[in-house]
Amino acid sequence: MQSLSRKTFNIFAEHSRPYAKTVIFMMLGLVFGVAFDTYQPFLFKALFNLLAAGQIGAVPVMLNIVWQIFFIGLGSWAAWRLSGWFLSLYEARVMSDLLNTCFAYMQGHSYTFFSNNFAGSLVRKINRYSRTFEDLADILFQNLAQTTLQIAIIVVVMFFFFPPLAWIILLWATVYIYFNYRFARWKIKYDVARAAQDTKVSGRLADTVSNNINLKLFNGFDREFDEYKAQTQELFRLRRLGWNLGTLSETVQGFLVVILELAVMYGAVLMWRQGKLTVGDFALLQAYLIQIFQQLWNFGRFVRRIYESVADANEMTEILETPHEIRDAAGALDLKVARGKIELRGVNFSYENNPPVLENFNLVISPGERAALIGPSGGGKSTIVKLLLRFTDIQSGEILIDGQNIAKVTQESLRANISLVPQEPILFHRSLMENIRYGQPKATDEQVLQAAKLAHADEFISHFPQGYETYVGERGVKLSGGERQRVAIARAILKNAPILVLDEATSSLDSESEHFIQDALKNLMKNKSVIVIAHRLSTIMQMDRIIVLENGKITEEGKHEELLKAEQGTYQRLWNIQAGGFAQG
Repeated sequence: MQSLSRKTFNIFAEHSRPYAKTVIFMMLGLVFGVAFDTYQPFLFKALFNLLAAGQIGAVPVMLNIVWQIFFIGLGSWAAWRLSGWFLSLYEARVMSDLLNTCFAYMQGHSYTFFSNNFAGSLVRKINRYSRTFEDLADILFQNLAQTTLQIAIIVVVMFFFFPPLAWIILLWATVYIYFNYRFARWKIKYDVARAAQDTKVSGRLADTVSNNINLKLFNGFDREFDEYKAQTQELFRLRRLGWNLGTLSETVQGFLVVILELAVMYGAVLMWRQGKLTVGDFALLQAYLIQIFQQLWNFGRFVRRIYESVADANEMTEILETPHEIRDAAGALDLKVARGKIELRGVNFSYENNPPVLENFNLVISPGERAALIGPSGGGKSTIVKLLLRFTDIQSGEILIDGQNIAKVTQESLRANISLVPQEPILFHRSLMENIRYGQPKATDEQVLQAAKLAHADEFISHFPQGYETYVGERGVKLSGGERQRVAIARAILKNAPILVLDEATSSLDSESEHFIQDALKNLMKNKSVIVIAHRLSTIMQMDRIIVLENGKITEEGKHEELLKAEQGTYQRLWNIQAGGFAQG
């Protein structure tokens, strides 16, 4: 935990370094503000001594002191405003940089990482990270730095004028600060537990929001509410425990404050009896005690807030410190695709500690070939697509495109040369124009419109009141499954990459829509190497080669007509099942 907290501070410091000048100006304002505030009680001391003397002729001098108090107060006000302005500028810039860093690094994590984490929890961690920095900067500069500087100056002044009382204050401050530090260190384990539970609650909430339709379809509200209520109840317990511990700390602090007030005033009275203190000295002492109490009363709270904030931030730091699973090799070059030949040589792959999905797997797809992968679920079809796109890496073997090992080229160039139309297209909550243009950001409106027409998406888009400026909802929920797939096909048409992967790309289309899209797909497939994954065999009859995968192995391959002739073949069996279903329908 301490190591992770140290890394959090290191990351914050690294992002603060470019704004060192801003911090310096902010600290100068702080120093002048503390200096003015510390000097002002001396003026009150002089004023009270003159008042105690009762000399009417001293009125001009007293009025002069009043003006000095005014100008010192004005200087203090200006210094604190200047310090606050630079602090706000510094915090805003670093928070923006932290958000950018978190976004860039998190997006670099693998497909597996996002599969294993709730989207809502990840968003919360990023947002909490920048807010944690804001909290820490406020505490460190506005509170702890000010407190440290002010206490140090007061103690030095006290040692110069009132040594016995200075020793009392120094001893008391040492005990006070040590208690708060040790208490905050002891309490951090509860802060970490509270932060983890807070993230858990956020993840549960995000999961139920994104799956709201399942709650309705399966009457799951009561179950989900009971579970969510149990999670929030645990969060309540941990929050209340933290607040109760904070109250306990403040109780001890209040007792220590009463002790200091008694000790200093008792000592001051004894010194006054000896003629070592004046009435003005009492005013000075009281002003300094008030400043000490104001600064140190919240010291323990500030220290606890630091640990609480760091506990919140450590979850994101852990993500930033976790190496990316899929990384570009040192000196990786851009992939150059001239022909589109795809080769899998001796590929071995398994998910974590599960049994192998592919063992010594070999497959060659010739340039411009249209190859279909079919077979029972779990046979390895989708895994091959994930490996080709480097969503995950193989354990051994090679995957080559035009003789270039995809592990030795940049991921960006690899994916730029592959268009994927997935089984369940995910769209941004943006306009249809933006979603289609995502395949080619520099495309004109006319090119987007042409792609949509080829994918038969224009037919339904043109009926929307806002047309191509219609927002599709989170993950495209405002569109039907078939409409989402047509948008995804339009996006792939616009991208026009040399390698095309269709993963059940027509599975959500009705027969009429599928018929319309077949021509678009034929045009899209021209002069491309194509991999088609389909369970509906009617969509792959025209493929150059059909490859049957079972348990990670190729059991049959050939054209549609050839595979139908195979005795007791898997393809023949699947075809008979589907053809029989068609006949019965």
